[in-house]
Amino acid sequence: MTLFQGRPENVDGRLQRELRTYDFLDKLGIAYERTDHEPASTMEACNEIDAVLGVIICKNLFLCNRQKTNFYLLMMPGDKKFKTKELSAQINSARLSFADPEDMLKYLDIEPGAVSIMGLMNDTEHKVQLLIDEDVLEGEELGCHPCVCTSSLKMKMAEVIKKFLPATGHDYRTVHLVGEE
Repeated sequence: MTLFQGRPENVDGRLQRELRTYDFLDKLGIAYERTDHEPASTMEACNEIDAVLGVIICKNLFLCNRQKTNFYLLMMPGDKKFKTKELSAQINSARLSFADPEDMLKYLDIEPGAVSIMGLMNDTEHKVQLLIDEDVLEGEELGCHPCVCTSSLKMKMAEVIKKFLPATGHDYRTVHLVGEE
């Protein structure tokens, strides 16, 4: 794997959702580094991608309530265990579960394996609420997918918070997840 500055020069075979991500970031003037890779199906593969980027890619979970009236994108450290009860209490939403792939595609234009904050640029109706664990916010840089699971990006967390989110019309809520057994 190689680390590149910015968007790929050759866009042959790349999905439109990925190219729209680069267009959006470029329009906002957000600098990013990129690496291309096979879909990561093991922790070893994820660690290899993290090493190339020089940042730990956080865990991104797409969740919903039982009635499927509220959708959430949770960003949390990959080494924390997700406990539904812990998060539910903080956001006053009972019975959180993983949202269906169809809803992920409908609201974020993302498929399983590629969930990322970048998908919020596709949520023009603001149906998804962003939840960020406080430990993720402490990081200077953020690693994420550009709406596909075959590339990963690294950018400044401050630019994501101060430029990207306002451009999407989304805000975020900070959560505190302990994630211990």
